[in-house]
Amino acid sequence: MKIIVFIKQVPDTATKIVLAPDGKSLDETNVNFVINPYDEFALEEALQIKDRDPLTQVTVISLGVERAQNALRSALAMGADGAVLLKDEALLGSDAGATARVLVAALKDVSFDLLLFGKQGVGLDQGQVDIRVAEALGLPHAGVVVKLEIDGGRAVAEREIEGAHEIMNFALPAVVTAQKGLNEPRYASLKGIMAAKKKPIEIRDCAALGLRADQVGESGSLTRIKKLSLPPARKEGHKIEGDPASQAKELIRLLREEAKAL
Repeated sequence: MKIIVFIKQVPDTATKIVLAPDGKSLDETNVNFVINPYDEFALEEALQIKDRDPLTQVTVISLGVERAQNALRSALAMGADGAVLLKDEALLGSDAGATARVLVAALKDVSFDLLLFGKQGVGLDQGQVDIRVAEALGLPHAGVVVKLEIDGGRAVAEREIEGAHEIMNFALPAVVTAQKGLNEPRYASLKGIMAAKKKPIEIRDCAALGLRADQVGESGSLTRIKKLSLPPARKEGHKIEGDPASQAKELIRLLREEAKAL
């Protein structure tokens, strides 16, 4: 079985976000970049399938800049067999549609049984790329999956929907997006980390993908980021003094008169 996992390098969710002077991007100074958390569930699922079937091949693909190699190295250390970085200046600024176009191009002439994504990339949180890839390739798609079973050429996925779970039965190849709860991502072993340092990472640019510059990046995107802004600072908490009875009375007054919650 051949599985391809798409991973994205994102700022650690514990990072304090600072906007760059252009107001449209992040100041990456002192930012720690990691594998997108939802993509870790996708990668772990692929590795668990490989654990059950050692003949399974797991390849990770990322679209990004040079530092994205660190995310790919982490995936290799966890147990992935190969890694590909899609890197080109022309790719910068690609929206979800252009990103999907790049990933589809990367799959041209590549055989696979399963494409795995995380359900969304933390940051923009659009959750579009996986669906666009499935649509472009004409493949079945199962999103926000919390349980996946592979049996021969078919898969059964349990996915979250509002207020319930849905069971999907579909043929492979297919696209599946992982939700939290699908599994518990493993840590890389020291042996895996050392081995990952020696594994090659294939780097492909637009020419190798057969894409023109006007098909990707801002030129090939229908949406553009005009401005980023941080959420307003939270007000300081209100400490209520006094005994429990007076505190409760004051709390009710504040909820009624200031918060307008009662």
